[in-house]
Amino acid sequence: FDPRHYLGTHCYSLPKTGPHRLRFLLESVKDLRETLKKKGSTLVVRKGKPEDVVCDLIAQLGSVTAVVFHEEVREIL
Repeated sequence: FDPRHYLGTHCYSLPKTGPHRLRFLLESVKDLRETLKKKGSTLVVRKGKPEDVVCDLIAQLGSVTAVVFHEEVREIL
């Protein structure tokens, strides 16, 4: 979870993620973790800036040979 997603927007300082969306995200992550667990896998969840968290996780795991990511699509107004 990137803390920057829970700050106010540049315009009007409205929250990017309100309480209802946050609840939905948390429930979705919990469900995904439970589904993966039933299939013999797991889900790593961290809070922080992705550029920091991923580097720390790679260092912690030590045997990472590749990292794949998906960039968030942003609207252009």
